[in-house]
Amino acid sequence: MAPQREWFEKDYYAVLGVPQNASAKDITKSYRKLARQYHPDTNPNNAAAEEKFKEISAAYDVLGDDDKRREYDEVRRMGPMAGGFGPDGFSFNMGDAGNVSDLLGQMFGGARGGRSAGPQRGPDMETAMTLSFSEAAHGVLTTVHLTGDASCEGCNGSGARTGTTPRRCGQCKGRGEVETNQGFFSRAVPCPSCTGRGVIIDDPCVGCRGTGIQKRAREVKLRIPAGVVDGQRIRLKGRGAPGRNGGPMGDLFVECRVMPHKFFERDGNNLTVKVPITFAEAALGADILVPTLDDAPVTLRLKPGTQSGSRHRVKSKGIETSKSQGDLIVTVEVQVPKTLSEEEKEIVEQLAKATKSLPRIDLFRD
Repeated sequence: MAPQREWFEKDYYAVLGVPQNASAKDITKSYRKLARQYHPDTNPNNAAAEEKFKEISAAYDVLGDDDKRREYDEVRRMGPMAGGFGPDGFSFNMGDAGNVSDLLGQMFGGARGGRSAGPQRGPDMETAMTLSFSEAAHGVLTTVHLTGDASCEGCNGSGARTGTTPRRCGQCKGRGEVETNQGFFSRAVPCPSCTGRGVIIDDPCVGCRGTGIQKRAREVKLRIPAGVVDGQRIRLKGRGAPGRNGGPMGDLFVECRVMPHKFFERDGNNLTVKVPITFAEAALGADILVPTLDDAPVTLRLKPGTQSGSRHRVKSKGIETSKSQGDLIVTVEVQVPKTLSEEEKEIVEQLAKATKSLPRIDLFRD
């Protein structure tokens, strides 16, 4: 995306609340925090929050990309020259200039021309969605709801009223730019007849006023693959904002936010769970039922003398992805009852009398 005049007018570092020498990691961290705070999904019917979210997204679109950030810093460093008149009175616009090399190309030869002419790829978009622990583990077909620039439904993005079509610009022959001579210098500039679009719309669409783009809510279906982790970003190619002048759409990035589970946790593709057992089950051994994420419990056989805190592996009951199959790791914890019935108390006292060895004896040996 080429730098715009607003690059000089807007301090994107201030928008994200970071210093100019902030690291890429700090910029991303600040953006995610602000995006969660002002996201339209968490601020329904709040126009101010929606505008703030757009401003934050625009800032991160630049500062989150190393190349764009360097270009932005250069534009800011150049000051008012970046969008007005140079010292010799030569008029140029950094919105047309792409970057410094494009600017020099326009002034001394103009082979590359302005980036505002011809098709332009649409901006990338970013959103977030919340998934349950089970959805993240198993994968899910879902829908994400977006509000922003989209291809106009009335004209299918052509910009022309239904039943009409844009015509090719005769001056630039559809290129979107023309060359101008200035002494022994020449440069390419956006075509004045079609303003760089390459086509002329005689009868504009009423809904989008000939732009081919309108701001509206839309739904995007996507499949979340099994095994996604919290914070993972999924890229949907060509599902972002529409391009300009017939350019391709940008990409959509969906950040996954995974809710914690009541019992299970993740260790890579393995699932872990803590299961309480009785002293009798630990001492004598037992077959116990263990929950799984599939809602179908499995039987785990405990050997006599099983120790509290010991870990037991149940094969292939973890998270299954296209590349691997995890296991279920069960940690057993002997549960000591807080109260005993008279019968239970009598039995435990008999056990205490019958116990010949003390577990702490080794602590007192040299």
